[in-house]
Amino acid sequence: MNEPIAAIATASGRGGIGVVRVSGRGLRPLVEAVLRRSPLPRHATYGPFFAADGGVIDRGIAIYYPAPHSYTGEDVLELQGHGGPVVLQLLLRRVLDAGAALGVRLAEPGEFTQRAFLNDKLDLAQAEAVADLIDASTEQAARSAARSLSGEFSDAVHALVERLIELRTLVEATLDFPEEEIDFLEASDAHGRLAALRSSLDALLVKARRGALLREGLNVVLLGEPNVGKSSLLNALAGAEIAIVTDVPGTTRDRIAQAIQIDGVPLNVVDTAGLRDTEDVVERLGIARTWHEAGRADVVVHLLDAREGGAAGALAIEDELERRLVRHVPVVRVYNKIDLAGIEAHIARATIARAAGETPTDGVPVEASMWLSARTGDGIELLRRLLLELAGWQADGESTFIARERHLVALRAARDHLEAAAARADEGDLHLDLFAEELRLAQERLNEITGAFGADDLLGVIFSRFCIGK
Repeated sequence: MNEPIAAIATASGRGGIGVVRVSGRGLRPLVEAVLRRSPLPRHATYGPFFAADGGVIDRGIAIYYPAPHSYTGEDVLELQGHGGPVVLQLLLRRVLDAGAALGVRLAEPGEFTQRAFLNDKLDLAQAEAVADLIDASTEQAARSAARSLSGEFSDAVHALVERLIELRTLVEATLDFPEEEIDFLEASDAHGRLAALRSSLDALLVKARRGALLREGLNVVLLGEPNVGKSSLLNALAGAEIAIVTDVPGTTRDRIAQAIQIDGVPLNVVDTAGLRDTEDVVERLGIARTWHEAGRADVVVHLLDAREGGAAGALAIEDELERRLVRHVPVVRVYNKIDLAGIEAHIARATIARAAGETPTDGVPVEASMWLSARTGDGIELLRRLLLELAGWQADGESTFIARERHLVALRAARDHLEAAAARADEGDLHLDLFAEELRLAQERLNEITGAFGADDLLGVIFSRFCIGK
């Protein structure tokens, strides 16, 4: 892990500029071999990049960052030349040859950022934000990833940990001096401190859910009987003719997916085959895939014909949804074709049975109903707003940081430990040791987010998903 590493840091293909990056200890001999000069630290220096025989490989900008003032915390050399794949490969090969005595090797995916983490330049949440910033598919996601990279998410986690440590210190001091006959929980306001901690953690979890939504997107599956307007609704949401629309039932035989954005939130909308009894082998395969997609959905949109309402086929689909959806996936019943039924677009929440701060992914069943016309567009904007609401997204202008599923898992686990701690606190001072243990476990789960207790296998999984050169 101590040997220097090198890689092409820009994307493959042709471009105006390409970058070869090197990181390691004691790179000065390599720098002088390739540049034939000693550049000023952290200053852009224009000049030739030399081959071993003295020929010029390319001309460009060289920037040398001596340790510890660099991205990785090691010596870093960046050679910015022309972005042709051949010239970049020649330059990379030259760097590897010139650094052979130093043990320079090709970098693994994410290894530059991994070294930044190991050298305390970034914590784990910030390191993950680097990859999320690169992979951001919307402007909102990019802004949120940048906030995480700046440390906003980590600072919020650290603040919770500091408050946990303060409370744990008081508890441990009491356990160390049991002869002091005082009511610890009352004297230290442990109940009040714990309640404030739980409230702050819940608020952080709400923001983290929003950040995870920006990163992962929302899978919305459209299903219903044939010819209820699923393909028309997909086209209306996408704002383009993505799916073929005809009056012939059963036109869609396979899934059609389209990525869209609503307020910067990515959604993957999936149109599926119409659900009905059929002997057509191909259509039956499409129906099987429909149910498979429903099982993977974050939100299911059940389309019905507004002129027919609760027809037998629609009721059968409702029963099948209840049987097949093993987890609590929110279901929106959309009554389409109101233009033909003579109904004005409106929205009616049948049941949105969740407490403040909770989302469908917390196991709370959510259902909603609304009426629209996919053909005229009447009510489409209402559906867009409802999909975001069911996903837990609130466009309230508050800054959001990017988050991942493992962050949510850790935050939920910490919340559970604080809940258990509150139960122990209700039992009085007799179980202070158990109270202290729950606080310790909550702190460990929070520390997992920033990497204070990160296992080696977890680090390997995270950084292996980075691009090479980062």
